[in-house]
Amino acid sequence: MDTFQSQIEEFSNYIQNERRLSPHTLTAYQTDLRQFQYFLEETLRLKSFTEGTYNEIRMWIIHLKENEISNRSINRKISTLKSLFKYFITKQKVKVNPMLKIIAPKQSKKLPVYFDQKLLNNLFNSEVFTNDFMGIRDILIMELLYGTGMRLAELINIKQTDIDNLEIKVLGKGNKERIIPITKNIASFISLYNEKRKEEFTTKNNHYLLLTNKGDKLYEKFVYRVVNHYLGLVTNEKKRSPHTMRHSFATNMLNNGAQLHTIKEILGHANLSATQVYTHNTIERLRDAYKKFHPKEN
Repeated sequence: MDTFQSQIEEFSNYIQNERRLSPHTLTAYQTDLRQFQYFLEETLRLKSFTEGTYNEIRMWIIHLKENEISNRSINRKISTLKSLFKYFITKQKVKVNPMLKIIAPKQSKKLPVYFDQKLLNNLFNSEVFTNDFMGIRDILIMELLYGTGMRLAELINIKQTDIDNLEIKVLGKGNKERIIPITKNIASFISLYNEKRKEEFTTKNNHYLLLTNKGDKLYEKFVYRVVNHYLGLVTNEKKRSPHTMRHSFATNMLNNGAQLHTIKEILGHANLSATQVYTHNTIERLRDAYKKFHPKEN
């Protein structure tokens, strides 16, 4: 009989090697499954995920609600279990999918945090970025995130061979490749960065574009620190992450008149509904302008 641990390992291998989900998503899935495992073991004395039925899953959701876990977090855990039991069905480990009857709790939609164009332009036009390898690399990180809307995982996996004139090839979710256009300004920064990189690491040959101070491939926490540091110089907003740069790109593109379908393709969204969240920020902006400038409001 499969154990919790063997099932988690088997499922992890599947989502990592076949579905090719990001390391961040893999860690989130594993965390959710271990929490569900603890509940099944300690509360219900079960020994395998496949013993879990609709009733046991519903009891766990109630348990999470009683412990004041947010609907957003609960829905993520439900999504994890949906993926798990869908996998069990394909492998014929269970005959009935208990997740088909599970209804996710409603959650309030939070608008994506973004930074307006003027604030980011002030940052890029300031003199906070040094002219050495590290400074040029840091501004290139910020320029790529804001100038293309690419994801963090896509950024750190860019190879030198992925850049062709004014285009960058990235590997997105589900192992899907897409081409993102870049500005001449970003292309100039890439050229300058490569010059500094050759001076900094004369003997080191790394095929990834962006490197750490020691000449190794970038990693997620490194990029988080860079983004958090530079955004902290121009804003007190707590959410200062690579993803807020992605939100900023999409929202400001929309505010400047870009078509939603165009933004969808650049961001690599699977469907338009994922991109439409940015229209809410635009509507809020229009509403504020309406209140501020409408003659009846003054």
